[in-house]
Amino acid sequence: MNSVSTQFATSRNLGIYENHQNSAWANSFKAETSQNTGASTIVEADAKLDNRLEDIPPDTLGASKSDDQDACKPEEKVLRRLAQNREAARKSRLRKKAYVQQLESSRVKLAQIEQELERSRHQGVYIAGQSGDSNIGLPGTVNSGVATFDMEYTHWIDEQNRQIGELRAALQAHVSDIELRMLVESGMGHYDDLFRIKAIAAKSDVFYLMSGMWKTAAERFFLWIGGFRPSELLKVLCPQLDPMTEQQLVAVYKLQQSSQQAEGALSEGMDLLQQTLAETLTADPLGTSGVANYMGQMANAMGKLEALVGFVHQADHLRQQTLQQMYKILTTRQAARGLLALGDYCQRLRALSSLWVARPRDAEPCNSLRTT
Repeated sequence: MNSVSTQFATSRNLGIYENHQNSAWANSFKAETSQNTGASTIVEADAKLDNRLEDIPPDTLGASKSDDQDACKPEEKVLRRLAQNREAARKSRLRKKAYVQQLESSRVKLAQIEQELERSRHQGVYIAGQSGDSNIGLPGTVNSGVATFDMEYTHWIDEQNRQIGELRAALQAHVSDIELRMLVESGMGHYDDLFRIKAIAAKSDVFYLMSGMWKTAAERFFLWIGGFRPSELLKVLCPQLDPMTEQQLVAVYKLQQSSQQAEGALSEGMDLLQQTLAETLTADPLGTSGVANYMGQMANAMGKLEALVGFVHQADHLRQQTLQQMYKILTTRQAARGLLALGDYCQRLRALSSLWVARPRDAEPCNSLRTT
């Protein structure tokens, strides 16, 4: 009789727990599928779910204590499952809280960009052809695409500086791998945003993007098809990632070799494009009829220039893939140190550019350079 009553109590209490859990899941699902539900409501629903799990009396999760050891096993399984559910709910709340914060930050940035774009349209901040086009200074030549990219890139740098500070503080505080992984994934996503806004800017003015006028002078010194060379960047980052295992070193070496091969192919393609473009512009515009066809010649050249957008996209894709492959090779803490090193490197290039611009230019020549 004791065994039967114990099994009956266990089944009854398991039913109570399942009813509690199903009710919590149903309420949470309703909150997520509501038409007026926002990201903050999702977090609130998860919090309610966790609170309901915590409010379940421990006595309802298992049968009454008994000398029969077999009767205690269902109770242990239920308690273990409850603990797992609580931990999963806690992690879910952390992830969704970070997601809500990211959404709010993006909303604020978007509002700022819209305001600055509207202000630039009224004031004519950016004039197309600033780098030497013949229409410089003419009214109505505001390139809104380039102006938008300039503002978005400025905000991107500000956000990168903030993330660098967070990574440095997290590494110094020796936070858990879970927290550090969230910061690393946020940093990787930030670089994805850069490639996205560059793709839009390339369609608007590919020459502006490839000229590097949106970068500082020292950064332009290392410019390659609108950005950095992935293989050169690996040379800069690898010393900051020690110690690495032998398997990691082999993987990084292979990645560097494949990056160099892809860079070589893109560089050869650019050289070929320059050559064919020069041949098109220097060709005799006179046709078989002896009538000059300058418009046809220019149309042919314009068609060849459209290939530049494709080269920028391929170069950015190579950069993006290199970063993602490195993230897969490295551990979480190594990836965090790598992103920190990359951010510091870019900051120092910008600082070097500022020092170069502010250098004294009217100093006396060195004695060794004076002629007698």
